[in-house]
Amino acid sequence: MPPSPDRSIGSARWAIRSVPRRLVAVLVSVEILAVLVVVVDGVVSPPDVTATGLWTVAVLALLGMVHTESALGVERMRRRVDQTPHLDLSSVWTFAAALLLPGCLATAVVLLVYLHLYLRAWRPSGFPVHRVVFSTATVVLAVHAAASVAGLGGGADPFRSAVGLVLVALAVLTYGLVNLVLVVVAIRMSGSGTSWRRAVGHRDELLLELTTLTLGAVVAAAVSAFGVALAVLVLPPLVVLHRTVLVRQLEEAASTDAKTGLLNAASWRLQADLALRAARNSGGTVAVLLIDIDHFKVVNDRYGHLAGDQVLSGIGAALRAEVRDHDLVGRFGGEEFVVLLAAADVDDLHTSAGAVADRIRRRIGELRTEVAVSGGSTVIDDVSVSVGVSTYPADGADLDRLLEVADAALYAAKAAGRNLVRHGLHAVDEPGGSASRSPVHGS
Repeated sequence: MPPSPDRSIGSARWAIRSVPRRLVAVLVSVEILAVLVVVVDGVVSPPDVTATGLWTVAVLALLGMVHTESALGVERMRRRVDQTPHLDLSSVWTFAAALLLPGCLATAVVLLVYLHLYLRAWRPSGFPVHRVVFSTATVVLAVHAAASVAGLGGGADPFRSAVGLVLVALAVLTYGLVNLVLVVVAIRMSGSGTSWRRAVGHRDELLLELTTLTLGAVVAAAVSAFGVALAVLVLPPLVVLHRTVLVRQLEEAASTDAKTGLLNAASWRLQADLALRAARNSGGTVAVLLIDIDHFKVVNDRYGHLAGDQVLSGIGAALRAEVRDHDLVGRFGGEEFVVLLAAADVDDLHTSAGAVADRIRRRIGELRTEVAVSGGSTVIDDVSVSVGVSTYPADGADLDRLLEVADAALYAAKAAGRNLVRHGLHAVDEPGGSASRSPVHGS
């Protein structure tokens, strides 16, 4: 399943009280729906339980467990790197079950695989139980939906005809879509402020899910043609794929600021240099926005550093919401953030960069962050930021110069009274402006 940015849902126990009520309603509704689907399917189409069917359930579940055990170190590392839900690659076995078994027996495979996955990988990593229950429910619904689509062929072997193969492809899409929609809705209901596009996940995650489901179809085809024991041949490439995912996840963790989920300073600089080079080669332009929280030390001193971290996280989410997906947003220092905007038209960006900066300033000024204090909680609602803006090529030809100009403009904004936006080299000549400073973090 796609990763969820909501990190507020407690510990490994049933920390359901910390979950927003509307999210609880979604979780419970999906779980009840999963139970109803299984019960109705069992009543309307009672499964013809045969020795072959039970053998298939046993082998698929066993292979799922062997897969988990063989990748246990990798999976635990992934949980340490990122505590949020992510693709666990178990859909290889659950999707194969959807194609090979009646709905109730396929559900048995899901329950066995996910119970073992929880006991061996997720619980030791502190993964909350209610998330596991929700994840399992979404997979059960996805399995039944995929089985219904594959079953439109009238029960014939879907791998022996062109129509059957089309139905298998549609079943792949159905499984992925059902799972994706349910998880995205839950993310949006979590109150994390995540956009629809970010909730859907990165293209690489979607391609990985598609690859995993395709492997599940290969398992089902091998079992259908040569017997269930042949499914074991999928294990080696699956373990290799699991390790490849870990490498990508470690790379992402190394480039991400843990408190805000934004790019860290080094990664932002690397990607910003590439974006500036591309703009230079194509005749385009970029703008750099340097954003500093006004009097952030007061927040830390008054409410504590944990409250300060919550403010930083809220500002990170606000920045992502106010820029486009291909713009670069990073945490530059303790209370300083940086954004790179790219465009093809120089004049247009010069105007719009200031508008984006002011929109960011106003949005952050409207943030309300509830934090815990001794004896209860309080809301921090008086945070503001100052913003300095520079553009290429008007203010400089390289990234260091653009950062220097943006920093000087930021300092001018602070000198003029804070909670302001200043743009370019002329900022120092505006009322309240001042001379440039070296690019270190302001207060």
